Amino acid sequence: MSQPLAAAKQFPEGFLWGSATAAHQIEGYPLADGAGPSIWTRFAHTPGMTLNGDTGDVACDHYHRWKEDVALMKELGMQAYRFSVSWSRILPEGTGRVNQKGLDFYSRLVDELLKNGIEPLLTLYHWDLPAALDDRGGWLNRDCAEWFADYGRTLYRALDGRVKKWVTLNEPWVITDGGYLHGALAPGHRSRFEAPIASHNLMRAHGAAVQAYRAEGKHEIGLVVNIEPKYAASDSPEDQAAVRRADAYMNRQYLDPAILGRYPDEMKEIFGEAWPDWPAADFDLIRQKLDFIGINYYTRNVTQANDSYPLRAGPVKQPLGTYTETGWEVFPQGLTDLLVWAKGRYGNIPTYITENGAAFFDPPVAEGGRVRDPLRIDYLRKHLSAIRDAIDAGCDIRGYMVWSLLDNLEWSLGYSKRFGIVHVNYGTQERTPKDSARFYSKVIASNGGALADPLPY
Repeated sequence: MSQPLAAAKQFPEGFLWGSATAAHQIEGYPLADGAGPSIWTRFAHTPGMTLNGDTGDVACDHYHRWKEDVALMKELGMQAYRFSVSWSRILPEGTGRVNQKGLDFYSRLVDELLKNGIEPLLTLYHWDLPAALDDRGGWLNRDCAEWFADYGRTLYRALDGRVKKWVTLNEPWVITDGGYLHGALAPGHRSRFEAPIASHNLMRAHGAAVQAYRAEGKHEIGLVVNIEPKYAASDSPEDQAAVRRADAYMNRQYLDPAILGRYPDEMKEIFGEAWPDWPAADFDLIRQKLDFIGINYYTRNVTQANDSYPLRAGPVKQPLGTYTETGWEVFPQGLTDLLVWAKGRYGNIPTYITENGAAFFDPPVAEGGRVRDPLRIDYLRKHLSAIRDAIDAGCDIRGYMVWSLLDNLEWSLGYSKRFGIVHVNYGTQERTPKDSARFYSKVIASNGGALADPLPY
């Protein structure tokens, strides 16, 4: 027998419920209407860089089906939509000439969202640097801070007011760890010496974009990081030291300079001679007042000492853990722990969970248009409950964006992993809400109350 919705503790009034996507993962047609290529267009078309040679040439065809997708959000009761803009749609050469057709696409999308009562959360950069700028050194070139600020100004002037929540960067750790250290992501570099430079210039670009927004905009701007709690595999001094390095490398490397104006001491230990001495003035640029932070959470990490971690080795696998299709442990308690940790270290900055979700094996669409995904429902229920626990612990959590609205291009893993609460048939582009979408819709309608309801099967 179902419990009444009132049996569950609701989320705070005004809590913002929505979903998240990224331009290159869903839009398709990356060169349409005068756009320039990005590093992901180039990377995916390089043989051997993506699974099965998959590219974002079509993806979910959101570039043409955006109205349909907004209508789907409306049907599910979404209150917000976090999306990213393709820099090279706006500035095909990365700087200079504005491509009006590209700007018009996002302007129409924002208008459609607002018409349907959905608040836009706009991310300036989700990994798709214009290829023309990569040819000039990309994130290794100190000029990138001004390039990024100019790009931001173009969007602020066109959309601020209609867009009231802005994000500079999405996941700078992934950009550098995958793109400049290990080569698994665009632009595909493998250099211990390049990674710190790219990270530092990303943070300088973030600071410059915030400065530009303070001069042009009138609303809110923040930074999105992917962070995960680090737990030591044992009480040994070696494992305890390793967990501090792992935490510094992934979690504190970006939040510390953005909020505290310095890097963690462990960074020099991690990178050794590859870690430069940075000009003090750079931190004046990087450390800008943030209106909010966004946290992307997927899993935890159990760390064991070895010669290469945190730069190469993975986490210690837990024998009793549940793992997603991407090999990530399902560990909701880690989200509560992480949010409480962030509050203690950085103060109670308004926070959004800007990504959270899981790739599981989904069965084909059944007759009648149903996709059963009970593992994803269980994942969402437990992680939302973990957020509720963090709120009870005093954390100022303002909203939740499920990753992802649609099944999409999972970067170098191609179309092999499905994170969406909406199934996408890549051959026909038909969208089918999964059971998790219906569950999430009830959660939104009840402001979290439906988390107490038993599963429908």
